[in-house]
Amino acid sequence: MGIFSRLGTLIKSNLNDLISKAEDPQKMLNQIVLEMQNQLVEAKKQVAVSIADEKRLKKQWDEQVELSKEWERKAMMAVRAGDDGLAREALQRKSEHDSQQAEFGRQWEMQKAAVEKLKESLRSLNDKIEEAKRKKNILIARQKRAEAQRAIQDTMRGMDDKGAFESFERMAQKVDQIEAEAEASTELGGELAGDTLQQRFKQLETGPGADHALAELKAKMGLGAAPEPRAALPAPAAAAPRRVVVEEEIEVPIGGGSGGADKKKM
Repeated sequence: MGIFSRLGTLIKSNLNDLISKAEDPQKMLNQIVLEMQNQLVEAKKQVAVSIADEKRLKKQWDEQVELSKEWERKAMMAVRAGDDGLAREALQRKSEHDSQQAEFGRQWEMQKAAVEKLKESLRSLNDKIEEAKRKKNILIARQKRAEAQRAIQDTMRGMDDKGAFESFERMAQKVDQIEAEAEASTELGGELAGDTLQQRFKQLETGPGADHALAELKAKMGLGAAPEPRAALPAPAAAAPRRVVVEEEIEVPIGGGSGGADKKKM
């Protein structure tokens, strides 16, 4: 019964106290359950030995019962044969086997009762080990939850440090600067691309559009005078008519003769 006493002490021990002293509660709990299971295996072996002893005692008792009956038959045979002396010796041997039978019977009954108690203790031990396994799983879950909460708190404490937020602020300012430089580069690229003189005239055409619309709106609401109409750009001047010089051929007579006289072209 020493094995059960040891196991009972182990199971009834305060697991929470063991966890508080262990560096790794999960490993400690696994080790405890493993040791309990190993002890359970040993307990089963001892119970099996006790059951074997009980069966052996029962067999020996049965043998003594059979021997007692056998010598009783022999005593009857001697009586029938008229040999009372031989019958007395047979009865004496029967008495010896009866005594052995009674002793084995008592031992067998005691062993049988002990085996039943051992079986009951073994069942109870197995139930407690299963309970310890379930408790182990719950404790491990509690440990993991506590570790997760501690990790979250450590992270939050790290975020409370002003240095981290200042770093974020510096990065935000740097990104703003990069975006501003990119917009400036795009604006300059648009202004310097193409015919700049043409772009200046386009600005003159579209520049006062918003102000003019606002003035018209105020006039419509009775909050101001109507704006002067925007001056249209002067139309391009008409091209001057081109002078066309037409050279005419003039014949001038040379010499005084008529008729066949030569003529000079002017």
